[in-house]
Amino acid sequence: MAAYGLYTHIQSNKFRSMLLLAGLFLLVYVIVYAGALIIEVLNNGGAPGDYYLRVALADVIRTLPFSTGAALLWIVIAYFFHQKIIDAVTGGEDVTRQQQPRLYNLLENLCISRGIPMPRLKVVESDALNAYATGLNQRQYAVTVTSGLLNALNDAEIESVLGHELTHIRNGDVQMMVIAVIIAGVVGFFAELLFRGFFNFGGYGGWGSGGRSSWSSSSSSDSSEGGGSDRKSSGGGAIFVIIIAVALIALAWLLSQLVRLALSRSRELLADAGSVELTKNPDAMISALRKIEGRGELPGATSAVMELCLDNPREGPTDLFATHPSVESRVQALVKYAGGHDPGPLALPAPDEQRETPEQGQQTNQVPPPVPAGPSSGPWGANPDSAPQTAPQADVPGGPWGNPGGPWGRH
Repeated sequence: MAAYGLYTHIQSNKFRSMLLLAGLFLLVYVIVYAGALIIEVLNNGGAPGDYYLRVALADVIRTLPFSTGAALLWIVIAYFFHQKIIDAVTGGEDVTRQQQPRLYNLLENLCISRGIPMPRLKVVESDALNAYATGLNQRQYAVTVTSGLLNALNDAEIESVLGHELTHIRNGDVQMMVIAVIIAGVVGFFAELLFRGFFNFGGYGGWGSGGRSSWSSSSSSDSSEGGGSDRKSSGGGAIFVIIIAVALIALAWLLSQLVRLALSRSRELLADAGSVELTKNPDAMISALRKIEGRGELPGATSAVMELCLDNPREGPTDLFATHPSVESRVQALVKYAGGHDPGPLALPAPDEQRETPEQGQQTNQVPPPVPAGPSSGPWGANPDSAPQTAPQADVPGGPWGNPGGPWGRH
């Protein structure tokens, strides 16, 4: 289902979300079939190969209600607790207006200007520069930013980042990305469980001591009756079935990882454009991308969580399997279609400047530095003899210009 505009993009995301959920059940059934093959080989080591395939299929049909229930249970758990799981991985915490007035006001103004219900606001204590949106419905939507991003970006740039994440919520991208994380998690979990169970308890242990010994004893007894060649072919069939089961597990795991390719990279370009539509400031979006570029690594976050972020620095130099377009291509799109100006790669402020409080950073962005006093006299001129003095004299009346440093001067 191709997307040619914003509305069709939203509809395409909903359609893909349904396909991804259907794919989740299909991959679970593949995992169950592979597990049934392994169990049948362990229980009946001397049967022919077609026997294992038939019996394993019957096992899948018989256990269909249980496997479907397990997949539904996983979806329910993810639906209600995915935000807590992501917060546990990244360390995100809810913040209020009192805790982050600057950030809260920026997000609230954007939501009011477009009539968008305001999502919850979270902050991750990290020096990384990144942000992401999560949630599957209106009550769950949340926008998370890092403290490093708050320290490194000015108000206009932070507003553009918030607009980018709000656009993901409006376009329905968030639901599809969260569903992809769910699929990768459930299939990866069961695939690893089967691999560990087979190789640690069955593959070279239980099968070697149980199934293989019974096969060898029956083979020796049958060989005395002239049926050794049939048993050899049966043993070869068991090995072939094991190879098929392992291949199915590996294929299911690989497909679960490739599900992220269903997350069209155009969604990031549309979110950048949506941010410009909200803020009317393409230059702020460009400068925010330039500052975030290569600095978004969240320590301890899984690859699935990084795919939710504004920028994913783990993707490497190739775009073949990337979930995000490169920052360079995103910037060029904003320059070409939104009329922005690219300043090129930007350096971050010095560490001392980044450690300033939000109030200091906000004042620095809004208030120009005080004009130094010249040698001439005047109502604000400084006496050259008293220029080195930084504190006002006791007999000088107070006022906003009584201190040469001004109300924002360093104390």
